[in-house]
Amino acid sequence: MLTEDDKQLIQHVWEKVLEHQEDFGAEALERMFTVYPSTKTYFPHFDLHHDSEQIRHHGKKVVGALGDAVRHIDNLSATLSELSNLHAYNLRVDPVNFKLLSHCFQVVLGAHLGREYTPQVQVAYDKFLAAVSAVLAEKYR
Repeated sequence: MLTEDDKQLIQHVWEKVLEHQEDFGAEALERMFTVYPSTKTYFPHFDLHHDSEQIRHHGKKVVGALGDAVRHIDNLSATLSELSNLHAYNLRVDPVNFKLLSHCFQVVLGAHLGREYTPQVQVAYDKFLAAVSAVLAEKYR
């Protein structure tokens, strides 16, 4: 699914994401909560206001998990297995939400990377995040 060129683009862009993990993660979550308000139901104990410490902390965890996926891009299933178990069996998150968050994360990338977010980068990240979403949804089958 991911070509070697895709993988190189993903890893190159990820170096820029690393400098802003908490910010990008929090922004992606805030966008998701705004555009898809039904996703808030999974966070009843969170302060969902802009720039809350809970959203920033969870955003950093989300981006950290994506970073693990980038580092182990050829072995996503094993890398994300525990996270998939957690979301499927403990948290019971509807797997469609992985795609929603992926879309919001791509908006964040586009907004912050500007010209560096080329059509090639967008396609590579779209494929990568779709693969991550599919792996996270594996335990639902």
